[in-house]
Amino acid sequence: MRLRRFEHHRFIGLRDSMAVYDTDDADQAASLSAILPDALERLAVTTFGPDTLAEARNRGFHAL
Repeated sequence: MRLRRFEHHRFIGLRDSMAVYDTDDADQAASLSAILPDALERLAVTTFGPDTLAEARNRGFHAL
């Protein structure tokens, strides 16, 4: 289940924790949904281009 504001992005990163969430994983998407409003307010959310886990790691993020 992709998040409504990020339906074209599979991997979403949180800058404060440097964690990357896979929104195609139901558990990770649910966890992200719970904290996303606060993270968006703080502008602590990022996406990746290309939208791959390898690119997220290249930018210093780590998978859950």
